[in-house]
Amino acid sequence: MPPSLVSPLERSRLAILLDHLSTIDDPRDVRRIMHPLAEILLLVVCGTIADCDDYDAIADWGDAHLDFLRRHLPFTDGVPGGRWLTILMNRIDPSLFQAAFTAWVREAWPDRPDFVAIDGKTSRRSHDRAAGGAPIHLVSAFATTARLVLGQEAVADKSNELTAIPVLLARLAEQDGLRGALVSIDAIATNGTIATAIRQAGADYLLAVKANQPTLRADIEACFESAPPGSVDAHREHDKGHGRIEQRDIAVIREVDWLSGERRFPGELRLPDAASIVRVCADIQRGQTRHSETRYYISSAKLDAVRAGQAVRGHWGIENRLHWVLDVTFKEDQSRLRKGFGARNMAVVRHFALNLVRSASDKRSIKLRRKAAAWKTDYLQQLLMCQIA
Repeated sequence: MPPSLVSPLERSRLAILLDHLSTIDDPRDVRRIMHPLAEILLLVVCGTIADCDDYDAIADWGDAHLDFLRRHLPFTDGVPGGRWLTILMNRIDPSLFQAAFTAWVREAWPDRPDFVAIDGKTSRRSHDRAAGGAPIHLVSAFATTARLVLGQEAVADKSNELTAIPVLLARLAEQDGLRGALVSIDAIATNGTIATAIRQAGADYLLAVKANQPTLRADIEACFESAPPGSVDAHREHDKGHGRIEQRDIAVIREVDWLSGERRFPGELRLPDAASIVRVCADIQRGQTRHSETRYYISSAKLDAVRAGQAVRGHWGIENRLHWVLDVTFKEDQSRLRKGFGARNMAVVRHFALNLVRSASDKRSIKLRRKAAAWKTDYLQQLLMCQIA
C-alpha cells in the first residue's frame, strides 16, 4: 500500500522516523555519495538503541547486522566506518535534525502532553580545549507523564538558556503541540517574555520563584503567612526510594489579583494571567541526615494542590528520568565528541533512541532493553516497528 494511503495509526514509528529523516538536507556532493543520509541516520539510531555509545562501535554493529538493516533500507554499499560516520555527523545542520525530531515525536505520539518540563543539561566532556570551545548545553522539553522527550535546543552554555527556551517553545507550539499543557521551567525563565510565549501557545506556565526574584518571592511568602483560614488548598505527599524518605506539603492560593493590581510598582515583574501561587515544603531524610527546604512557584493555571504537586514532582523527576538515564545508561557524559556538530547531533540521536526504547511494554529496565536489542534483532525490530497507540 502506498504510504500516502496508509492511515497514520497503521504506520510504525520507524516508518514515520524514516519519513522525517528524509527531510534533512545532505551536505555532501550528490555525485560522490555512497551511503545515503537516511541509511546513515538509521544506522546511528539503531546502533545507539543496541547499546553502542560511539561511532566505531556503531559501525562495527552495523557491519555485523547488515542483513537486519537491509530489511528497512538498501545499504547497497554496506555501512561506513566509524571515521566516516564521525565526519558526516559533524556536518549535519543540528537545527534541521532537532526540527525533524520534534516533528517525528508529534506524529508518532499524537496525544498532547499534559505536563511538560523544560530543563538544561551540560555534556561535560564535549568541550574542545584546543579550540577554546565550551561543552554543549542542551535545553530539553520532557513530557513528564509519558516520560517522552519532546524536543531540544543546544546552546553554548547554561547562561544562554534564556535564548534557547523561546526557540524551543516556538517549535513545540507548532500545530497546537502545547495546547492545554502545563509547562514548568526553573527560575531562570521566570520572566514576562517566556510566560507570554507559553500563554500564546495555548498552554499554562508553572515558573519557579527563587532568590533571583527577591521582591516577588517576599510577596508570595508574606501572602502564605497571612492567608486566612480556608483560603489555602493543601495536600501532603510521601516518597521513598534510593535511601531517601521525603514528605512534601503542597499549598496553593488562587486569590492572586494583587499580582497584577495597581499596587504593583513600575518596573516590577509582571507575569500575564497569573492565577495561583504554590508553596512546597519538603522534609528529606537520607540515613541519619535530615534537611528541609521550601520552594515557591507561580502559575497561570488555577491549580489545586494535587495537580500542583504532580507538576512539581514531574519537573524534579526530569533529573532521574531523563538526565540520569542519559548519563548512566547512554553514557552521555563520557562522550568525547567535540568537533563540528557531532556532539549536538548525537545528543538528538540519544533522544530518538530513548523514546523508542521507552515505548516497549515489557518490564525490563532501559539498560536491559538496550542490551536485548543488541543481542536479538527480533527485539530491536519490535522496538522500531511499534505501532502508534
